[in-house]
Amino acid sequence: MLDFSRFELLSFDCYGTLIDWESGIFSALRPILAAHGKTIDDARLLELYGELEAEAEQPPFRPYREVLQAVARGFGERLGFAPTADEIQTLPQSLARWEPFPDTVDGLRELKKNYRLAIISNIDDDLFAHSAAKLGVAFDHVITAGQAQAYKPSLAIFKLAEERMGVARERWLHVGQSVYHDVVPAKWLGIATVWVNRLSPRAGVGAVKAAAGKPDVEVPTLGALAGLISRDKD
Repeated sequence: MLDFSRFELLSFDCYGTLIDWESGIFSALRPILAAHGKTIDDARLLELYGELEAEAEQPPFRPYREVLQAVARGFGERLGFAPTADEIQTLPQSLARWEPFPDTVDGLRELKKNYRLAIISNIDDDLFAHSAAKLGVAFDHVITAGQAQAYKPSLAIFKLAEERMGVARERWLHVGQSVYHDVVPAKWLGIATVWVNRLSPRAGVGAVKAAAGKPDVEVPTLGALAGLISRDKD
């Protein structure tokens, strides 16, 4: 178990960790698939999403809005249909309606009592603004792929975060749902990690590319992490 008292800053992945992006993904893509007579189970839909997103995030950099458009087109290519121009816009447009997990706001507020908080997210600044308004705390730092011009698991976004946050790596704890995007690169840099292994139709992976990595701590929710830290401090 980590000694949580040694950390001064907690950074968070946003989508999948704080925001329920799987529900958002289903709400945007299911109607498109239905309109074209395509049937796919939830786990396969998330697996395909993870594959297509990882492909679209390869260099050269393009904004996350365009990544999501590429994902929608990719579903058509993989499943044999041609999405309309409006359907291609559905996924990025839906992001503003994606909601936090039920434990997110209370968990962040509890953690804010003892730590500086930061976001490190594969997102555009304008898209994150919609989510930021729902998270219930003021983050000390927000670092996005748009700012770094690179997507996790690239180390570039973590190094930009390190520069902006001004924190020593041994005093920094990174929290994320994705082993691929968060645990692996953070551990490579010597940053301690918490894996928020949320329930998903695709257990242990969710809507991301599968990867092998060993986090320092695994919890099922952000609320569980807040509770763990609270007990550690008592």
